[in-house]
Amino acid sequence: MISTSNVSLAYGKRTLFEDVSIKFTPGNCYGLIGANGAGKSTFLKILSGEIDPNTGTVDIPANARLAVLRQNHFAYDEHPALQTVIMGHKRLWEIMQEKDAIYAKPDFNEADGLRAAELEGEFADMEGWNAEYEAAELLSGLGITENLHYSLMKDLSGSEKVRVLLAQALFGNPDILLLDEPTNHLDAESIMWLENFLDNFQNTVIVVSHDRHFLDAVCTHIADIDFGKMQMYAGNYGFWYQSSQLALKQRTDANKKTEDKRKELEEFIRRFSANASKSKQATSRAKLLEKLTVDDIKPSSRKYPYIAFKPEREPGNQLLNVEGLSKTIDGTTLFSDITFMVDKGDKIAVLGRNDLAASSFFKIIMGEMQQDKGEYTWGTTITPAFFPKDNEEFFNTDLNLVDWLRQYSVEKDESFVRGFLGRMLFSGEESLKKANVLSGGEKVRCMFSRMMLQSGNVLVLDEPTNHLDLESITALNNSLQEFEGSLLFSSHDLQFVDTIANRIIELTPNGIIDRRLGYEEYLSDDYIKELRKKMYNTALV
Repeated sequence: MISTSNVSLAYGKRTLFEDVSIKFTPGNCYGLIGANGAGKSTFLKILSGEIDPNTGTVDIPANARLAVLRQNHFAYDEHPALQTVIMGHKRLWEIMQEKDAIYAKPDFNEADGLRAAELEGEFADMEGWNAEYEAAELLSGLGITENLHYSLMKDLSGSEKVRVLLAQALFGNPDILLLDEPTNHLDAESIMWLENFLDNFQNTVIVVSHDRHFLDAVCTHIADIDFGKMQMYAGNYGFWYQSSQLALKQRTDANKKTEDKRKELEEFIRRFSANASKSKQATSRAKLLEKLTVDDIKPSSRKYPYIAFKPEREPGNQLLNVEGLSKTIDGTTLFSDITFMVDKGDKIAVLGRNDLAASSFFKIIMGEMQQDKGEYTWGTTITPAFFPKDNEEFFNTDLNLVDWLRQYSVEKDESFVRGFLGRMLFSGEESLKKANVLSGGEKVRCMFSRMMLQSGNVLVLDEPTNHLDLESITALNNSLQEFEGSLLFSSHDLQFVDTIANRIIELTPNGIIDRRLGYEEYLSDDYIKELRKKMYNTALV
């Protein structure tokens, strides 16, 4: 268990949170949510002792072991991956090092023997003999193949380092586990493995994530930072979101009686609980139903951008025809002999084990990269609008946002341009920010404004959820579900893909896998699993 008492933190006149007294108990997974800048990651650092609060205390039992997902990707560069994982259990690692040093002494004496015996006893109590096996299992589950287990961290890719550090945090059954964006750089299989791991984890987990599917799969509670306070809710993110929307609706319905509101709340909880896929969540919601009153659910102060892509004209029957496309970069074949046609109403998720595959494919069909072989043809009625994963080149300017967006607008009137910025939550002085000082999420929202002005009837989006907060992801998700044109996109957000795509195309070094399925069905299909192994010439972990 870990708890806080009257914890407050402010930077100058800006208060992140004040007088937070909250308790996180074993057997539960808490999703820590809040708008960008609310202090989610900062709160985790207070819990871990990395940052001291202005007031208040953090209480952890003296014998409890706390593990944190480390963000320093270079701290373990001279250590092998397997060793780095074991180092996550500091005391176990110290024992192993001291034991090895004693046994390596050329003048081993009686005192050394007694000390070694003490260490061996403590080592056995910690089940140290299973350490390498457990570490290897964690690495394999997170997609680090066995041939990399003894590679130095400095020789691994950035994505591989992140996975090793996640395995380090999970290692040794910590009493308290703090995870800040643990699904970053993980593929769908690794995310599902992590979901299963945490669902079976018996201790305390506190997690920050922008992955809604992940939060729904693992969380038994949501801790919401809002109005400078922290409020605890039973249930997962989807339950919190829908209940906060219900509270907002009820607050605006001034004429509805309290009894009617209570019945509406009970009906909502009953329906949501019936759909629970996890037993822990179902139990939490059943307890919630017994205690919750109308006053317990509160509308959120979050603001959701208004994203609406409206095609300027109806597309003809010929949208996009791709024939025999192939691309190799630096000796690595990203995809070869890719052939397919886009039909009206297609919303296609483009996948690839190598992230460069989808990005390179999108750049090719948008004329920004040359293919090695093959060709593609856009229909004469098609106006594609493109969202690139890397948008830095668009913001290397000191123009304010009004003038920045005006560049891409046929209509130059300032009020017209400000209207599009306002939809993306840039109003008043916010719209006069310089383009080159924007955060990652702000840049993405500006790119959406630019796309909306293009009025494309086919959208091409490469990882559009990167850098976005949960509110913006939800708004984008809803918009693309409602979009009447066709769509090609990539994303690591499972819920985003599953709720939008009606067709999955996977680009492999040995051809294409093309199925009209939902994403979760695609991932769970045994035939497709075997086909993917053959297409990649390797077993998927």
